Amino acid sequence: MTGSGPAAIAARRVHLSGGWRPATVRIDDGVIAAIEPFDEGAEVVVPDEAVLLPGLVDSHVHLDEPGRTEWEGFATGTAAAAAGGVTTLLDMPLNSVPVTTTPAALAAKRAAAAGKLAVDVGYWGGAVPENLGALGELAAAGVVGFKCFLSPSGIDEFGHLTPAQLYDALAEIAALDSVLIVHAEDPAHLHDAGPLGRRYADFLASRPPASEEAAIRAVIDAARATGGRAHIVHVSDGAALGAVRAARAEGVRLTVETCPHYLTLRAEDVPDGAAAFKCCPPIRDAANQDLLWAGVLDGTIDAIVSDHSPSTRELKEQGNGDFGLAWGGISGLQTGLPAVWTEARRRGIPLERILPLLTEGPARIGGLGGRGRIAVGEPAHLAVFLPDESFRVRAAELEYRNKLSPWDGAALKGLVEATYVHGRLAYRRGVGVTSRHGREIVATSARVAAEGAP
Repeated sequence: MTGSGPAAIAARRVHLSGGWRPATVRIDDGVIAAIEPFDEGAEVVVPDEAVLLPGLVDSHVHLDEPGRTEWEGFATGTAAAAAGGVTTLLDMPLNSVPVTTTPAALAAKRAAAAGKLAVDVGYWGGAVPENLGALGELAAAGVVGFKCFLSPSGIDEFGHLTPAQLYDALAEIAALDSVLIVHAEDPAHLHDAGPLGRRYADFLASRPPASEEAAIRAVIDAARATGGRAHIVHVSDGAALGAVRAARAEGVRLTVETCPHYLTLRAEDVPDGAAAFKCCPPIRDAANQDLLWAGVLDGTIDAIVSDHSPSTRELKEQGNGDFGLAWGGISGLQTGLPAVWTEARRRGIPLERILPLLTEGPARIGGLGGRGRIAVGEPAHLAVFLPDESFRVRAAELEYRNKLSPWDGAALKGLVEATYVHGRLAYRRGVGVTSRHGREIVATSARVAAEGAP
């Protein structure tokens, strides 16, 4: 192995074309140059108990820098990504200051990221009332697409769109051949302003499934009318998937994602006052979770992504466990793969069934070409994963700036042993981050992403 990384990594189980086979991945200048038969003499030989995966792609991450680096940042957030086997992530346009709604704000974010990236990072732009009609300028500056809210975001500087503005945004984005990703909750059905108390059931009732269902119908209507491409982020309501299936059957351009917390945590198990579990939309019950897993298995759900949305401990614990006062957001970037794999395994679902939703699916949503696959010509982004290894989550040992996790103390299956970014070791278990040579992904158009573009 040289300072630039190994020339070859071999494993008896490599994820290729949806299945497993022995192979050697040859690497040249950070790119996969060839895939050959298993070679015991390769520079790196993965242990027999491990598998070699394509690096995960997470298209929904809040890194919060610049401006709220005390919540998270490029250094800590990308370290957590590498520790979780994620080699490419897309940063949300909030909760940084400034929010990424102008080319100048994007430039500030890019400047803040310089020299800190353990993995590759691209950027979503924001679609807010103030910049409608000027989204093309932000697309030209390099965002991979646009994010909007249909209900208050919790951040004053990132306003939500009305139904009419949603239509306008999708029409503008259709002309750019880009994508609008939507936080779909209808404010008419939300009732959580102010204190709610420590009972999780009261918080859950304040954000009912009807809110998601109404908002998703509004997105479908606007996408149908404009021909724009829409994506629903963090779907928590399994019943809403029926409308998604019907819309797709008639040709509406619509994709959806869900998150590890919705697939693995259940409302019945959330302790009262445990604000680490608060997120919007909320974690729902076990019957609803079964509907989400059905959507995973039948292909309705396109991606499983973290929605890593951290804050300080003080914000999470304000109100002494009052779910109405605590800041909402789950920290799940580092634990997503083992959490989802543990639940999939319990349900008898093999790893190869869920892996594309953690790799190729998010890449397609962000327009990231062939990322998420081990294939010739793609970046040598790889993860060594021990699927049968058990461990207990210790929040204090996670790479996040704020050591908070709803999985704290949970027993999970599957450990990331090592992560390679552009062919170089970026993380090793027991050592931590070993190098920071992640690159920016700056879109050269609304559809095509190119690494390191100016």
